[in-house]
Amino acid sequence: MEHYLDNSATTRVCEAAAKAALEAMTEVYGNPSSTHTKGREAKKLLDKARAQVAAAMGCKPTELVFTSCGSESDNWALLSGAEAMKRKGRHIISSAVEHDAIRKSLDELEAHGYEITRLMPDSTGAITVESVKKALRDDTILISLMLVNNETGAVTDIKGISNMLRKCGSDALLHTDAVQAFMKIPFSAKTLGADMISVSGHKIHAPKGIGALYVREGLRLKPFIVGGAQESSRRAGTEAMPQIAALGAACEEAAKDMRVSIERMSGYKNQITERLSKEIPELQYVKTDAPHILNISLVGWRSEVLMNFLEAREVYVSKSSACKKGARSHVLEAIGMKSDVIDGAIRIGLSLFTTQEDIDALCEGLVEARNTLAHR
Repeated sequence: MEHYLDNSATTRVCEAAAKAALEAMTEVYGNPSSTHTKGREAKKLLDKARAQVAAAMGCKPTELVFTSCGSESDNWALLSGAEAMKRKGRHIISSAVEHDAIRKSLDELEAHGYEITRLMPDSTGAITVESVKKALRDDTILISLMLVNNETGAVTDIKGISNMLRKCGSDALLHTDAVQAFMKIPFSAKTLGADMISVSGHKIHAPKGIGALYVREGLRLKPFIVGGAQESSRRAGTEAMPQIAALGAACEEAAKDMRVSIERMSGYKNQITERLSKEIPELQYVKTDAPHILNISLVGWRSEVLMNFLEAREVYVSKSSACKKGARSHVLEAIGMKSDVIDGAIRIGLSLFTTQEDIDALCEGLVEARNTLAHR
């Protein structure tokens, strides 16, 4: 029996999303820009999906732009955000624990003369409001910090940072990569206070290849992809209607039992740490607030060996962000983990499909791995 616990890398598409995608491919297959009946049908479906996603994000449909993924949303927010603000300064604040989509965008901006302050996190991977305040300058034009860290589950107080910026009278734009937070911790664009918010479909049981960027009303960003007038001339290219329809359906499905799902994932997360702490005394883990991400380490063992041992028992986890393709975690290094702890670290990602059987299989597999490998 398969036990998939790598949901921070990607999730299984839910039935509602798969059905919506199939309908868009086989029935409502017109181009939303066409003026005939099939085009109008597709436009109606596009508007419906936009409204569904906007409702989940707590924003106006007109503030939402569909993209191909979270990375595109991140790239667009940073590169065009900096471009929009460059007359006011060239200082940008981010952190040392961002996703590579942010890190490499910052490298690109730095190569073009922008000055980047990369804040160090606390021991969980979160960035404090006070550290942002200390780094803030008169020429700071953009701040980009992820809401939930993709490797540790640390939650950064984006709302607190937004409030601080207002109190300080800063004009800096605030962007947050909310890919790991969306539909996993409650937030609303209206109350969060960020000017731009990135989300991705395949983290919430929609297909890969679809994301979105919330752009606060009144903020004009230079298009990242130019061509036609799609997405109100903000992103060119014929809309990926199957993925967009699926994202809308996945948002609506996740919103139905979001609170129950969060409570269940939190319970499973606590089960894992409590059980493994008793049965594996050398276990270390990062205690964080996100309900669905847990980073643990069996000190003295290697991540790859543990992952292979679990995979042989059809239990699937990862060692860090899937985008790093096995490279060492810059996040765990930044929070001050020792090398032997990082070498034995694995990331567990939960979802609304996670079951008690999955948790039991994971714990039993790790205990067996520890006891078996210890005697080799």
